[in-house]
Amino acid sequence: MEIVLFVCIILIASILQTATGFGFSILATPFLLLLFKPMEAIQINLILSLVISIALIAKIKDHVDYGILKRFMIGSTAGLPIGILIFLYVDITSLKIGVSLLILLLTILLLLQFRVNQTKSRDGIVGGLSGLLTSSIGMPGPPLLLYFAGTDTQKDKLRATTLAFYLFIYAMSLGIQMLFVGTNKTVWVSSGLSLPLVIAGLYVGQLLFKRINQQLFRIFTYAILLITGLYLLIDSLRP
Repeated sequence: MEIVLFVCIILIASILQTATGFGFSILATPFLLLLFKPMEAIQINLILSLVISIALIAKIKDHVDYGILKRFMIGSTAGLPIGILIFLYVDITSLKIGVSLLILLLTILLLLQFRVNQTKSRDGIVGGLSGLLTSSIGMPGPPLLLYFAGTDTQKDKLRATTLAFYLFIYAMSLGIQMLFVGTNKTVWVSSGLSLPLVIAGLYVGQLLFKRINQQLFRIFTYAILLITGLYLLIDSLRP
């Protein structure tokens, strides 16, 4: 049963990541925490997400907003060290509860048609939050996704800029995790065994992306956020 669950998690998350530019860490991390220790779950997620970003970057680079990308990267350098401190010293259950409540609150605001104007300073803040969440729990997606949804960014630009940023943030976070927390054989063996599933997800996700219009893309966004927020909260509160 654990093997079946692992296969489903990696395959579905890979498809979502490829089709939307987000989704792997948001979907995979909470469920991988059921199967692995926190360090292992986070590092498996970081490795596979980095592989997906590397595989896709050549195809989507023309749609990247390099100005926003640069500000995300600058902001994230402040968030990364804070995130690793949180991972080392904050109880994982408390962290998951906090993240779930944040995701649910901001998703409700988006459903109520809350909008935010994009500015350079807000780009940096969002990058910082994403860096913090990446090195602490391996989930950079929520701040980016909520920000882009709130600014009504087109799906091509959202997907491309997010994946380009992931190349930087996942590589940096993986290095920081290995430096301060260490790694083990389980992380690398599990990641290696997952590569065929990731390749299959890349293929299916590319097909889906061509068929998803902007409205359906937005529905996917809200659904993933709500499901992830509720799951994290329920799982954290279980005795």
